Formats: sequence, structure tokens, C-alpha cells
Amino acid sequence: MKNRSLPMIVSAALLVLITFVSAEAGRKPTSHPDKKEVKAPMLKHEYADVNGVRLHYVTAGKGKLIMFVHGFPEFWYEWKNQLAEFGTDYQAVAPDMRGYNLSSKPAEVDQYQVKYLVEDLRALAEKLGHKKFILVAHDWGGAVAWAFAIAHPDYLEKLIIINAPHPGVFQRELRENPAQQKASGYMLMFRSPQAEQTLSANNYALLVQVVLGEGLKNGVFTEEDKKAYIEAWSQPGALTGGLNYYRAARVGPPAEGDKQPANFAAGLPSLEVKVPTLVIWGERDTALLTGNLEGLDKFVPNLTIKRIPEGTHWVIHEKPALVDSYIREFIKSK
Repeated sequence: MKNRSLPMIVSAALLVLITFVSAEAGRKPTSHPDKKEVKAPMLKHEYADVNGVRLHYVTAGKGKLIMFVHGFPEFWYEWKNQLAEFGTDYQAVAPDMRGYNLSSKPAEVDQYQVKYLVEDLRALAEKLGHKKFILVAHDWGGAVAWAFAIAHPDYLEKLIIINAPHPGVFQRELRENPAQQKASGYMLMFRSPQAEQTLSANNYALLVQVVLGEGLKNGVFTEEDKKAYIEAWSQPGALTGGLNYYRAARVGPPAEGDKQPANFAAGLPSLEVKVPTLVIWGERDTALLTGNLEGLDKFVPNLTIKRIPEGTHWVIHEKPALVDSYIREFIKSK
């Protein structure tokens, strides 16, 4: 970006983030009758040395493996409801991805390329004794899961994606859709050297507002949840680790001089997903727009889409029982 100063980029990106926060905060509080109480199986915290890193993960139950992969800026805790629900009849596992919370945090940015993140998941599944499993993922976890399904379709029985764009569709949207370009402006700030300072200021106030703000008002999140998130973000190197996903992939709107935006799954021979796939999408997501569903079937022949009109980017937290029911229904389908 030769003609734009970095402060201008950061300011513009912050404006997009604040707009996102305002839009989410402006939603009317909703009741959550679907947030059901389940007698949860015991959660076990474990570590696995795989693919040159040590991954912390939480596991519940036993049986066939169903792995849940978080996005930015979350950690295994994003899936606590699903661990309780699916740990009753599966081995439900939610790792901290490399760079996050209690997992290893490599110093080099290039160690956060998607190809390494894919191999982390493959190696973890094998370490757990599974060469066939169900993969469920959200946000950046979804980006990695798309790439995993493309690279290793033989490992997956089913793929479930929640508000995470397919690499081919997202590249198109960032290239051709001005609304998605604007909505993704925050990614430029996340890639900047100022990102850590901006996001950690005032005890992570901006991250608290974006991720937890509305949920703290309407009961989706508790003060205990807030404490857990801040503790995870405060782990040495954790915020940088999460931001390095954006830096390594150079994902975001095209910069001046770029012919097209980067493809976070670059290097794969194809973008076709040969795995039965369910995509769940909160349609009020103001960061990842519904244009990311258009033309998805061209890349994913065996595709089911479930739209949640009242759901935002954080639909997993807002509508856990509905999300779980869609997952179960899809897993049981032939």
C-alpha cells in the first residue's frame, strides 16, 4: 500500500470494527430457551506433541471422534456446550490451535500457514487413534477445516462448517464484492504491527466488546466466561499467535498493486471438497456476509446449507441447541 499510511489503515479498520460492534450491540436482546441444560460428561485437559508443536486439548466421552476447531479470537472453550452435548456418545475433542491459550506459540509468522494448521489436526486425530472422524469448525477453524477436507478427504466422514467461507468463494468475494471488502477491512488492522496494542488495550476491551459484549447483556455469556476469555488472551504470546494466522495468509481485501486477494488455501491442487458437508450460517454476521454462500455448491457437490436468520457470527453461543440439532441431524443422515 504505497499511497496509504499505516495509521490510516488502522483507523479505517477500527472504524469497520466499531461499526461491527455497534451493529451487533444494536440487536434486540433475545431470550435463549434453546440453551438447554445437559448433564455434562467430565472434561479432561490433555496435551499432545504433534507436528512439531504441543497442542492442549479438552476431551469428553469416548467412541467415534468428533473434533471441534475454534476461530479467532476464541479457544477450546468456544465449544464447551458441544463437548457436553456430543461427549455423551462420541469422543468430543476441542483443541487450542497452535498460537492460542495453552498450546505452543511458534515465533515465526510462516509457522502459521494453513498447511501447517491442517497437519496439526491430522496428526492430533492420529495421536488420538482415529483415521476417520467428523470435523466441526468455526471462523478461522473453518478456514483450516475447508483446507483439511480438500487435502485429506479420506480422513473425514462428515464436515460441518459454521460461518467460515470456502477459500475459493471468499477470494471471489474479496475481489468482486465491495460490501465484503469493506466488511473485511479489519483484517488489515489485524495484520498491522499495532494490532496487539490495539486489541489488548484496557484489558482487552475491544475484544470483549466484539466477542462478548451483546452476549453479556442478554445472558449468552456470563462474567465467568469473560474471565476465561481474558485469561486465554493474556497467555504470553497468545494474542500474537492468533493474529499471525492473518499475517501468514495475508488474508483480507486486496492491497494496492495486488491483482487479486490472497487465497488462504493456496498451494492445494484443487478447491473441490469431496466430503459430505453441512454449512451453518448466522445470516446477521456483519464480518462474513451471506455472499459467501453463493456458488458454494460449485466447489462442494455434496452440500447442505442451514441458514439461521437471527444468528450473528457468534451463532454457536447464541443458539447452541439449534446448532447442535443441525449437526446431529446431518451426522445421522446418509
